[in-house]
Amino acid sequence: MQDTTALVFSEYSSGHDTGSHPENQARLNAIRQRLKKDNLLNDRMVYYAEPVDPEIVATVHSPELVDQVRAISADGGGAIDADTIVAPGTWEAALASVGAGIKAVDLVRSGKHNRVFTLTRPPGHHAERFRQMGFCLFNNVAIAATQAMTVHGLNRIAIVDWDVHHGNGTQDIFYVSDRVLFCSVHQWPLFPGSGLENEMGSGDGEGYTLNVPLPAGSDDIDYLSVFDEILAPAVRAFQPELILVSAGFDAHRDDPLAMMAVSDAGFRRMATRVRDWANELTDGQLVLMLEGGYNLRALSESVAAVLEGLDRPAPSERGNQ
Repeated sequence: MQDTTALVFSEYSSGHDTGSHPENQARLNAIRQRLKKDNLLNDRMVYYAEPVDPEIVATVHSPELVDQVRAISADGGGAIDADTIVAPGTWEAALASVGAGIKAVDLVRSGKHNRVFTLTRPPGHHAERFRQMGFCLFNNVAIAATQAMTVHGLNRIAIVDWDVHHGNGTQDIFYVSDRVLFCSVHQWPLFPGSGLENEMGSGDGEGYTLNVPLPAGSDDIDYLSVFDEILAPAVRAFQPELILVSAGFDAHRDDPLAMMAVSDAGFRRMATRVRDWANELTDGQLVLMLEGGYNLRALSESVAAVLEGLDRPAPSERGNQ
């Protein structure tokens, strides 16, 4: 088994043509250019995702929501809301973005790789069971988690969401489940307006949603304190069989859509933390999935930093130091 983190791209992502929208194909182009420049694609396994059967998407989202994306895309594109765009090529791009997460789970569960990072678009963590919003159409990480449970027979999955915006969609989908521990650290107040500490799940899921809202200006020290003092004990108590990460990079200090102060090094240290949890709890099985991040330089450098942290964590970045 290779210990370097494998990557999953999608050749369909560019079909989700959003023009000058902040969430556009230039994000992925910048990431690939940066990884090439830093020689981070050398000796690394790279896979490509294919569109999944829409019935897989319908295991998480309502059939009406799935059909809406298909219809708008086939009709030449349009807007679901002011933030969420559908282009003629969006249908296949969205299905392939879902497919990337499923492929990543398959790769770690098969033993081919310990860690996989999917670098596709559109993102997904704002997509609720019955509603699309916030640039997101289908909830890639929620569908990947569901497939891990139904296909691979897992019973306990931890999802860590470090995107600067609360992962309301993922929370909505698993709010009544005790099989998924959803942990989100995010700026508050900020879109989408959810993610308060008292949102803890309900029914069987009570206590399995953990929200840590942080004020604007929170930096590396603040985030790492949350990881070490709040998230780590919760994840260890849950004893997951697989860890998934909604890896957004819009908490970066240079991101235009938020007001946090995380650095490239901060993201690297967060990645090292979840790698350590995976090594301790899940035989190293860890999947990261790209969400937000809208300053191209900050996004690409942070993704590179995360890969370096996953593959070659410095001694000072291990554990709770």
